[in-house]
Amino acid sequence: MSTDLMDPINYLAQLGGVARTGQLLAAGFSRTDIARLADAGIRQVRRGVFALPECRPDLEAAIRHNARVTCASAAGHYGLWLRDPPAQHHLACNHGRGSGFIRHRTVRFEGHPVLPLAAVEDVVLHALTCLAPPASAAIATSAMRLHGVPLELLKAQLTADRSGQVRKALDQLDLRAESIVEVDAQHLFTTNGIGYDAQVYLPGIGRVDFLIEGYLIVEVDGFAYHSSREALRRDLGRNNASTLSGFAVLRYMPEHIWFEPERVVAEIRAVLGRPRPAP
Repeated sequence: MSTDLMDPINYLAQLGGVARTGQLLAAGFSRTDIARLADAGIRQVRRGVFALPECRPDLEAAIRHNARVTCASAAGHYGLWLRDPPAQHHLACNHGRGSGFIRHRTVRFEGHPVLPLAAVEDVVLHALTCLAPPASAAIATSAMRLHGVPLELLKAQLTADRSGQVRKALDQLDLRAESIVEVDAQHLFTTNGIGYDAQVYLPGIGRVDFLIEGYLIVEVDGFAYHSSREALRRDLGRNNASTLSGFAVLRYMPEHIWFEPERVVAEIRAVLGRPRPAP
């Protein structure tokens, strides 16, 4: 393959592997360059749209439908917290054409300057409308924590009468969660009537994920929690300090929160049902 042909191919790769003819022309490539893409076997999705074999399917769908990737489909692009990828593409568009995807019609913010990707603010608003909790809360929380999306900016966009449910969801967000599993734990506790305080600093122990009724510490460990012997030693020291200070401690892995929620709730209630330790 010639050096001349590699430039537009590399540019396609920078665009997520798919682009319209207009984008390639605007980048300075000639129609001859573009014709050579087709001659080299670069796939033509439809007239005027070229895609590399490894292009992301959601970006290809967005270009093909003259739309932008949003909601759950955009989570991976922005590094937002989402456990399960969506079965269908979520696309934002102001037209009614096309099918085979989940359509989001209202676009409030300017999208990505290069990729067919909705702005992270719209991704949050679409997720809150479309996804059930805790998935919607995880996307919203991570957008605010990782991208600095202001809560008040989102609320300011929700003035229509039909926006009440989204405003309520925003008001109920607990932004103290530092991971998706903590969002899911918050949801599990709240839906089961278990009150909690989060990210609590306890003297002599340090910061704990959850403190319930002032004496039950619940920790939710990430996958790489004991990544070294030093981390394990520090963890054992915290556990011992918690017990010596009169706290009860329960620890869970993400799998427990996700796949054994009944067990988690039952164990918490069992501890809370015992006589409270003397201070």
